[in-house]
Amino acid sequence: MEFIQIIDYETDQPEQMQALADQFRKEQEGKPGGPVRITVMQDRSNRKRHLTIAEFESYEEAQRNNDRPEVQKFAEQMQSLCSKPPVFTDCDLRQQFSR
Repeated sequence: MEFIQIIDYETDQPEQMQALADQFRKEQEGKPGGPVRITVMQDRSNRKRHLTIAEFESYEEAQRNNDRPEVQKFAEQMQSLCSKPPVFTDCDLRQQFSR
């Protein structure tokens, strides 16, 4: 079953957050594992608030990814740019529709 993690966070440093994510993504190119898709959104009514949706092939794959030292380091760096602790929501994908 596909697994999705939603990370809800606020930052006063969106440019630094984007640069950190871009650098991490570049470093991970070609390596096995990790999310199959990442979506980053910004709240239109609260510009400090962002949501990242990380989609994985399975819960187990997400856990293996989370255990990687470079992912732990990225998470620590990301949290240091947040103005309050991020909130993580873990979801099993039940249905998905496209038009």
